[in-house]
Formats: sequence, C-alpha cells, structure tokens
Amino acid sequence: MQRSRVCCRIGCRLVLVAALAGLTYSAARCVGADTAGAGSVDTWPVFRGDSRSTGAAQSDLPATLDLLWEYRVPDGAFESTPVIMAGVVYIADLDGCLYALELATGKERWKKKWETGFTAAAAAGDKRLYLGDIDGLLRCLDIGSGDELWTYAAEGEISSGVNFYRDNVLFGSQDGSLYCVHAERGTLVWKYTIENQIRCTPTVVEDRAFVAGCDGALHIVDLTSGRAAGKVDIQAPTGVTPAAAGDRVFFGTEGHQFFCVDWRQAATVWTFADPERQQPVRSSPAVAGDRVVFGGRSKKVYCLGSQNGKAVWEFVARQRIDASPVIVKDRVFAAAADGRLYGLDLQTGKEVWQFEAGGGFTGSPAVAAQRLVIASDEGVVYCFGSQSQ
Repeated sequence: MQRSRVCCRIGCRLVLVAALAGLTYSAARCVGADTAGAGSVDTWPVFRGDSRSTGAAQSDLPATLDLLWEYRVPDGAFESTPVIMAGVVYIADLDGCLYALELATGKERWKKKWETGFTAAAAAGDKRLYLGDIDGLLRCLDIGSGDELWTYAAEGEISSGVNFYRDNVLFGSQDGSLYCVHAERGTLVWKYTIENQIRCTPTVVEDRAFVAGCDGALHIVDLTSGRAAGKVDIQAPTGVTPAAAGDRVFFGTEGHQFFCVDWRQAATVWTFADPERQQPVRSSPAVAGDRVVFGGRSKKVYCLGSQNGKAVWEFVARQRIDASPVIVKDRVFAAAADGRLYGLDLQTGKEVWQFEAGGGFTGSPAVAAQRLVIASDEGVVYCFGSQSQ
C-alpha cells in the first residue's frame, strides 16, 4: 500500500475522516511519567531526534559504515522514521504493524498488529511509546511490551509524529488541529486549530510550538495556553517539520521556497529558492552550527548558511529527496527515492559513502549509539555501524 504525502493546496476544505472523537481507554494502567523529548548519544526518541527537531545526532558514527543487520517484512512497506530508546528500535509500517527490534542485533523483541496503517514516526519515553495512525487514533503503549495503555481519537489522519512538552504529548492531525494530551492520563489539555491540514511534527522550544501548516502559514503556539503567539505567511502549504536553532526556525514549502524565520519576532529573516530547479520541498531540514541542510524534489541536497541563507554547496542525487537528512558531526546522511543512501561531507558536499538498497526511502535515518537505522518502502529495516565494535 502506498499513500500520498502531498500537502493539500491552500483553501481546500477539510473532510473529517473519522466521526469518532474523544477518549477511549484500555483496561491497562499507565505507569509513571516519562523523561522524553531530549535526545542523547544513545537515543533518538522523536522523529527529528530531539524536541527542537534539529535532525542533528548527538552520537557519532564510525568513519567506515558496515551493514550490520537487516529486518525484512514480507510484502510490507515503511514510510515512517525509526525511533531508538534503551537499545531498542521502534518502527511502524503501512500494514498496521509496530515492531520493537534490538538495536544490536535486529532481533524482534515484540510486534503488535492493528487494522490500520502508520506513516508517522513514534515517540519514545522511558516507559511509554506514542504513535498515531491513518485513522486518527493516537495510541499510548507500554514501551516494554507494546500493550495498549490508552487511546485518543482525533478527527483526521495522523501523519504527524509526536513531540513532548512537560507532562504532555503534542501531535498534529489532518483535521487541522494541534493536540496537547496529558502523557499519562490521555486526557485532552487543549486543541489549537488552523484552516487546513497539519502534517508536520510540532517543534518545541521553551514554551512555544512551531507548526508549518497546509494553510500557508507558520503558526507559533503558546504551549501553556494553546493559544496563538504569532503567525508568519509562508505563501504556500507545507508538511515539513521546522528545525529550530536559537531564535530561528527553518523549513521548506510546496512553493519551492525555503524559509528562515525569527520566531521571537514572528518575521521572515531570509528565503532561498533554487534558480534552476524550482520543485517542492518535502524534506524536513537538519541544522547544526552555521549549516542548515535539506533535500528537494529537485533531486538535490542543499546546504545553506544558517545566518544568511547563502548556498554553501549542492549535491545532485539520481532521484528526488523526500526523506529528511540528518547531520552526524562532520557528515550528512540523505536518502533518495531510488533507494540510495548517501554520506556527504558537511563542509564540501563531497560524497564520502553510499549504500544502494532494493527499494526507495520516504522515511528518514535515525542515529544513536554509533548506529544508523533506516527503513525502505520495500519493507526492509537497515542498521549500519562498525563490524569491529
């Protein structure tokens, strides 16, 4: 099964795909609060690695990467990005299965199956795992067993990953709402609604969330109240997750522009557009130091100066780059629709490593504990590291 990830156009009317709303509970009991949202060298707990959605790994990777293991799902397909917590990889597929795999070996610890599919990344805390599905149901699971603790029903597909704020979890829905739900109880804290779909994972900095919407705006939301704290016109819809560094957030749009916004001033600082290949950007950026990196449907990986938006280098792949790249110290890892995974020098853009898989990549890499994990649309999870370690 393949699903379109194209953001709907500005002004299109939302169709609520689930009449069900509110809260349902399983008989299982929630246990304790999580310590979540902050990445470490051994974890990649949310879609872009940390609550700021930087896409920058705290763990390094070996100079030479070996394929350590593969986990294959017959007739399966992955569009989601893995998350990693306490030596376990969690990833869900389009056929409704969620897998817990040992990071060291790829051995299956447990597997859960539902009747609906998943395109969003999970989010991992110390004790609980959170995952939204294409029917609009957010599940809270015991991270050790996969047993369901509670569910919360939104009114549209959840293609947004979950992020964390204090004792709450945040996620967007194609019903046009950003939800804030208590992480342990599963009760609604507040809901912020825009005029079109929300496909991006909300990015969190201090007491603010940043949501790039299909309504052609970047929304800045006060996390203490769930009210608007600012709004920036971005001229086109987008499903891209903003990356935050300091007072700035970075993201691209369906209108082929890439934005840098000062979130404290709610003002655009600079924009970038490829003068040669004006194609939509569906890849979430990675930012570290003075570099911001993203992929495009133009078949390019772009590296810009984060302060001025000037092009530092471009790398031309053979196919579009919809998957979001990650920065690992002095390298960038970017995956393409033709199944090639590239390792590029962060300073020059020179290719330093390549792996060719059997299927294409929509989901992005996750990096922790000196391992890189990524899954393909042909149902294969790959883990890279050093065979000598």
